Amino acid sequence: MPILTPQQREAYHRDGYLLVEDAVTPEQLAALRQDFAAWVEESRSKTAAYGEIMDGRPRFDLERDHAPDHPALRRVNAPHDVSAIYKQVMASSRMTQVVAELIGPNLKFHHSKINSKLPGTATAVKWHQDFPFTPHSNDDLCTALLFVDEVTDENGPLEVLPGSHRGPILGLWHDGKFTGAIDETVAADSQAKSIRCIGPAGSVCLMHTRLLHGSAPNSSQRPRTLYICVYSAEDALPLSPNPVPTPDSGMIVAGEATGTVRSIPFSLRLPQLPKTASFFNQQVGVDRPASYDG
Repeated sequence: MPILTPQQREAYHRDGYLLVEDAVTPEQLAALRQDFAAWVEESRSKTAAYGEIMDGRPRFDLERDHAPDHPALRRVNAPHDVSAIYKQVMASSRMTQVVAELIGPNLKFHHSKINSKLPGTATAVKWHQDFPFTPHSNDDLCTALLFVDEVTDENGPLEVLPGSHRGPILGLWHDGKFTGAIDETVAADSQAKSIRCIGPAGSVCLMHTRLLHGSAPNSSQRPRTLYICVYSAEDALPLSPNPVPTPDSGMIVAGEATGTVRSIPFSLRLPQLPKTASFFNQQVGVDRPASYDG
């Protein structure tokens, strides 16, 4: 039985994004929160990015203002690798089903991460499109941003430019350097015309891979944590290494494997893979190997 209405599917393809409430059960949401809260507590004893993912980079990334009495855990890479509930939600939840209804029926998992803005932290995301970070042979990719917390106007919500997924693929390289962000003038114009994606915890914002988006820091005392899962149509072939590698990359989460590849015409410069825990450092120009707590 389909979850989405024809009008919702039309809105996604027209606007490049769609907000759907109740994408997980109350029990799943509570378990997601419990695991993340445990990671935040663990981070209090750390002074630098720590843990390890498949390619040796840190799993847990800390904002520059992190302190024991002011935790600023901003990124967990591939949380589904170390949490049963995060894997369950990624692979077989209502969220997975609605993504399959948009870009399926055959659906493939690419990677997952948590982006969090704890109260009073400085974390921001400069404007960009996801596709230049994870180029594929076609652009039937969807980023599912699950609201682990309620997202409000004040706690750093995702901001999107409706319809921009139908425009050009904008470069993330400037003056020979990979910045992970689009031109600042274009970004300012996009932000001025943007829509904020807000809603109750348990909602999911489904975003086309070419949609322009960004977000400001959390100016409230309420956390804003997103569990982000990226999926592709089964016939979309990755053209660049996965920036958050996991043994589950390529897992079929809906439908079946067909062994076919579909291509569309486009041209872009391949991304620079992050050397540190996350792309946040690329966006501020400090992406270099750093010591971290193992």
